[in-house]
Amino acid sequence: MDSLFFLASKLIWLMIRPESWLAGTFLIGTLALWAGRLRTAKVLLTTALLALITIGIFPLGLILIAPLEARHPPSPALQEIAGIIVLGGGEEADRWAASGEIALNEAGERFLAGIALAHRFPDAPLLFTGGAPRLIGAGPATRSLAETIFQAGGIAPERILIEDRARNTAENASLTLELLESLDSATPNSDAPWILVTSAFHMPRAMASFEAAGWTTLTPWPTDFRGGVFRARIGWHLARNLDELNLATKEWLGILAYRLTGRAL
Repeated sequence: MDSLFFLASKLIWLMIRPESWLAGTFLIGTLALWAGRLRTAKVLLTTALLALITIGIFPLGLILIAPLEARHPPSPALQEIAGIIVLGGGEEADRWAASGEIALNEAGERFLAGIALAHRFPDAPLLFTGGAPRLIGAGPATRSLAETIFQAGGIAPERILIEDRARNTAENASLTLELLESLDSATPNSDAPWILVTSAFHMPRAMASFEAAGWTTLTPWPTDFRGGVFRARIGWHLARNLDELNLATKEWLGILAYRLTGRAL
């Protein structure tokens, strides 16, 4: 059932992401033009062009990201903790496999925050959860990359735990709980909280997924904040704005899909 959900979510997202709608509108408009349907072609091509210009000038994705990032404040007060969980997504396993060098992306702050917390709480285990969220092929394993990043950050190998089978946030939650319950020394629902580290825009879905999986003691530690700079970003940034619009749309639809399927509370 989980594999069916994973496959369906990837295929549906491929069809409904904003850039797919833009490309589809241009394609249908062009076909209408070649078929002599000039009025239809004008409407479709003009609509697509105006949408492209609007997205290129205005960072619309930041408007959608802002309410997600506002749900959990940064740097909450912490005392005793049970451990630290870093969600995958900040690593570039393909580039790691090709070059052998540590490779991070825009969400790489997840690793930096996890390492900083691990130094702040030197007795807490540091757990990474993330596999290969691909539709075709498993892709390079992220285990060795995550271990390398943490050890490069000064974390002792015996403190590092890796869960490398999860393909999405729901599986991050359930498989991490399963891993910790199998370890006598780790208690996922102890009195002290586990710290959940992920990008701020992703934290609402992550927290809801972990709670649905049975986690009861979690403290969110959002990082990788991207909103709050709408006015400063008005200009021509088509590639970046389209990427952020895709990201924000995916996150809101992900929250809806998870709630409808019981994968989030």
